[in-house]
Amino acid sequence: MSAPALTALQVGDAITPLSRRVTQVQINAYAEASGDPNPIHTNEEFARAVGLPGTIAHGMLSLGILAGAVARWAGGSERLTALGARFSRPLLPGDTLTCSGRVIAVEEASGVVSLAVEAVSDRGDSVLTNGRAQVRLDT
Repeated sequence: MSAPALTALQVGDAITPLSRRVTQVQINAYAEASGDPNPIHTNEEFARAVGLPGTIAHGMLSLGILAGAVARWAGGSERLTALGARFSRPLLPGDTLTCSGRVIAVEEASGVVSLAVEAVSDRGDSVLTNGRAQVRLDT
């Protein structure tokens, strides 16, 4: 991973999009690793009984994929200093999540780059919206 040159960045520049397919196996593994066993993530029958279309991925799993996209573009996870987004729509097993973003500010003196970021499923659902990220690049 190589970081973009801070001096070459301009407001409006796009980050390299990242797409990841999410499976039920990954969702189950995330439930176990995170300690969040809520059955809406792991039990199809339960999820449908509470009005969902089936099991759904954890919002933080989607945010983690978005963090990976930003970190990859920035040249490493240690460069990602802030990330937040609104969880807008569920991500379903089998969906492919595509993460994208654009530069909204470049502070050359501090090396801080601010990004507007989002994640959309291949079904066209905006899964993560109103996202913002900050990365620190070498000056």
